Amino acid sequence: MENFTLDDLRRLFATSEGLALITDFGPEDLDTPVTELGYDSLAMLEFAAVVQREYGVRMPDDCVIEMITPRETIEYVNRRLDEVAA
Repeated sequence: MENFTLDDLRRLFATSEGLALITDFGPEDLDTPVTELGYDSLAMLEFAAVVQREYGVRMPDDCVIEMITPRETIEYVNRRLDEVAA
């Protein structure tokens, strides 16, 4: 399975109802807290639900404490994908 990327993150944010706030962030924003990009914990729970639905990986509710920045979010999703692939 391919890695979850920044492009995937932006796509899910842009196409998910309730998430389309700021979707034009780039590599320079990878370490910016998602709260500064306009995404609160409820938005991140919605994002987790979309990932779970689209990628078939379990995303527990406490995942939001690990998805603080876009970089951490991408890394977290990739860890979950790796667990499913193993």
